[in-house]
Amino acid sequence: MAKIGFVGFGEVNTPVEVVVRKCQAAEAALRAEGPELLSVYPVADDYEETQVRDAVRRLSAEPLDALVVCVAGWIPTHAVVKVTEHFRHLPMVLWGLCGWYEGDRLVTTADQAGTSGLRATFEGLGYTFTYIYDVVGRQTKSAAVAAYCRAAAAARALRSAKVGMAGYRDMNLYGTLYDGVSLKRTTGVEIETFEMLEMQQRYEKISGEEKRKVVEERVKRWHFLKPASDAAMEKAAGYYLAVKQIAEERGYRAISLKDVDGMKKLCGFPPAPIFMLLSEDGCTTIPENDSLGAVTQLMMNALTGQLAGYLEFYEFFEHSVLAGVPDFVAADMVDGDAYTVLPAAFGLLDQGILNVSRLKTGTVTMSRLVYKNGKYLMHVLLGDGKTPPKWEECGWDQPAPQLSALEIGIPDVERFAQNVACQHYIVTYGDDRAALRALCAILGIEVVEL
Repeated sequence: MAKIGFVGFGEVNTPVEVVVRKCQAAEAALRAEGPELLSVYPVADDYEETQVRDAVRRLSAEPLDALVVCVAGWIPTHAVVKVTEHFRHLPMVLWGLCGWYEGDRLVTTADQAGTSGLRATFEGLGYTFTYIYDVVGRQTKSAAVAAYCRAAAAARALRSAKVGMAGYRDMNLYGTLYDGVSLKRTTGVEIETFEMLEMQQRYEKISGEEKRKVVEERVKRWHFLKPASDAAMEKAAGYYLAVKQIAEERGYRAISLKDVDGMKKLCGFPPAPIFMLLSEDGCTTIPENDSLGAVTQLMMNALTGQLAGYLEFYEFFEHSVLAGVPDFVAADMVDGDAYTVLPAAFGLLDQGILNVSRLKTGTVTMSRLVYKNGKYLMHVLLGDGKTPPKWEECGWDQPAPQLSALEIGIPDVERFAQNVACQHYIVTYGDDRAALRALCAILGIEVVEL
């Protein structure tokens, strides 16, 4: 829940009851959108500056995610800046209210005289802010104000977010690399690596009873298309418990494991069911040490509450792409009450528990954080996810499994193909582009819409 400072301004010569009435209406509309407010109004340009000092004192009483500067009428710039300068570290909304009609006559308190005097000033002072203004006779824009505040809360949450990553640079891929200092500076996210040896040592200390409990209470709830061996299920449970211990001790909100050159090669076990169990716990998960993919997941999770699973591109068609997974999907992407799984082997790998769940369809937002030429970009595009035709990935035991996937219609496949930055893109359901634009504006990340 976002905690937002709400401060309402009106000039000393404007009737105070009018300023209060307008601020009360704006406050009520914003509260109805969900944010928790710490409200201070009216604040005028009184000569003694008593209201300015009181506003600063009250707004400083507790930590805030953002500051809403609500202009209910003309206000000299200095009175507002004497408050906002104390909170220049916060994202702000400059929100101009509007007049009203009495019969056929417009009555105005010159709200946009106040905001038009402030907008360029805020910009010149280097504030991180957005400017929103109401229009006479139209619905107030409290929803847009609240959306920006949610993005500000997401940005604040990212400042203490950590990704836990076992190993580094699976398969020596280039597209999954990251620069820790610039990533921390820009997004606030910290990626901490832990050794697979630590995971293995913890796994070896997990008791048989602990493993059986997970198998009986969690794994066996999944829909198995054919039986899996007890050994495979217990191994999944044991590694899951080992990783869960590490994540809980260190406060990791996202997990990535070294997959092909790690779990599969060194431990002889495909890690899909480990990710599936972690996802059920509410953890965002992605394979193959995909660092920027994991950070994108945290961003989208903070904005939408979804687990923001990944999909991988298999084919580009004329008007769509085939995006699927060779292993697992996020729990909330599944069309049904539980995972559908299949014990299967791929190439030289031992049998694992493969997720073959049918995915939800509908409007999807695909996004990915990209590091290019020394700066961060956010790729985003809207698609229409449909159930794909029957298909298979070459190399699976026959009959080959129908992997979890969507055929996603996108506006311009050629443009996307010429700009695609990685095999993994993050998927959320619904049109989340506006929320992502707001978050990226706060973080100083350029958005590239494909």
